[in-house]
Amino acid sequence: MKDELRKCFFDIHQAILEIEEFISGMDFDGYVADAKTQRAVERDFEIIGEALNRLRRDDEEHLDHISESYKIIGFRNILAHGYDVVDETIIWNAVVNHLPQLKTEVSRFL
Repeated sequence: MKDELRKCFFDIHQAILEIEEFISGMDFDGYVADAKTQRAVERDFEIIGEALNRLRRDDEEHLDHISESYKIIGFRNILAHGYDVVDETIIWNAVVNHLPQLKTEVSRFL
């Protein structure tokens, strides 16, 4: 695997670990009450989406092994460009219900 691709997977994995650390011990109400954590989680989702977008440009074959990669890229675009429509419920749902699977899938490439 090319170094650029490996870096994308590393960046995704690192962002996932950071999100897990940011929300550790936190429930949804705690998340909603903590603007700094919200912004940090949103930023890491932007990093994840951008890294997947680069994978899409450079090596779409690897992207095929990441579930819902195009939705994640779209999610990144909403976070980056549609800040006024960001719903904390959707972000929390992504953290709780989708991030663990993404972590498993990305770990295969590291």
